[in-house]
Amino acid sequence: MILSMTGYGAARGTEDGVSYAVEIRSLNNRYYKASIKLPDGMQWLEARVDGWLRESLGRGSISYTLRMRDNSPQSVGTINATAVSAYVDQLRQMTGSRPGTTIDLAALLTLPGMCDEPELDEESRARRVGAVERLTREAVRGLMAMRRAEGSALRTHLLEQLDQIRSRLETVQRRSPVVVEEYQEKLKARINRLLQQAQLELDRDSLTREVAIFADRCDIGEEIARLGSHLEQFRTMCDSKDESGRRLDFLAQEMLREANTIGSKSNDAEITQNVVDIKAAIERLKEQVQNVE
Repeated sequence: MILSMTGYGAARGTEDGVSYAVEIRSLNNRYYKASIKLPDGMQWLEARVDGWLRESLGRGSISYTLRMRDNSPQSVGTINATAVSAYVDQLRQMTGSRPGTTIDLAALLTLPGMCDEPELDEESRARRVGAVERLTREAVRGLMAMRRAEGSALRTHLLEQLDQIRSRLETVQRRSPVVVEEYQEKLKARINRLLQQAQLELDRDSLTREVAIFADRCDIGEEIARLGSHLEQFRTMCDSKDESGRRLDFLAQEMLREANTIGSKSNDAEITQNVVDIKAAIERLKEQVQNVE
């Protein structure tokens, strides 16, 4: 099964007065790479989130974002009375020479260190972990559904390219023996003209050797067979459950190598043109395979 590496999933929920929103985006990457953004005070959850993501996502650049709005009683911090007194003392020293100056307590509480962050007990922490895990897995399911849908469309494009390559390769295969026959006829006619001018007879053994050398030099039978085999392997991989984009990319590289060899051996304009079309289709395959997980 072809899975695209491009996808998006999201999930929202509220539990115990805490609102959660999870978003996951994925793009193509040769390896697994996750960027996990968590609210302040929740960084301790990063390793758990990474583990949940790795369970379902094999490759790709993963962007994970968790947003929280805590309206629970546990969200109320504790005012740091020592810090408040220290700030007030400093402000009084600064304003001592200006009678009537007041201190804005609300503004004062916004200064660093004025409030201690609330500490969660083990039960509250466990409930939050459970809520985040459920929403993360829900978002992953949505992302995977999108990956499968895009993978299905990607598979269609890949098979279209395979069909084009197969069609051109069959043309090359039919044309290859004809090229040798045409060379033999052209060589025979040219030699006959020269021999007639010199009033000599044609040495058929020499002609046969020359044609054999040409046929051996231009023989592309093995390359055609290997490229055809690669095409079938590629098609099979597109429907396999455990094949990865890396294997498809490697196979496309091998297909391109065989096409280049066929092109280098070709002494025929029609074969050369078909090889150009084959290589163009393989390049499109390689580009599309980059987004296969």
